[in-house]
Amino acid sequence: MRKKQDNSLLTEVELEFMTVVWATGGGTVRDLLAELNKLQQRAYTSVATVLKIMEQKGFLTSERQDRSLVYRPAVPKADYQKTTLKNLSSKLFNDTPAALVARLVEDEEVTDEMLVEMRALLNERLGDNAS
Repeated sequence: MRKKQDNSLLTEVELEFMTVVWATGGGTVRDLLAELNKLQQRAYTSVATVLKIMEQKGFLTSERQDRSLVYRPAVPKADYQKTTLKNLSSKLFNDTPAALVARLVEDEEVTDEMLVEMRALLNERLGDNAS
């Protein structure tokens, strides 16, 4: 039995497309194809199909201009980031944001500079500017 796909999250390919849409503000299939092809060559029909699916999932809107559809983001990047982090926290860290942060801090690739930046963000959130 096949598991029902979670339509609240983008697939890897859709996220690549959405990143371009967020960066450019949107465009026609041809516009977005030109940007996406800077990363990896794709066929026009493949891009058109993925964009249509993303619109059906509610991540994009489209509007006809002349003879082309112009796709725009329906979901702001910050909103999607929030949803994705909540999902990650729920599924991998038992709804415990502190566990997610602890795992991130334990990562060897996190530099001292990044940790200082994280501390500043936490202090700001807590209303405490002390280091």
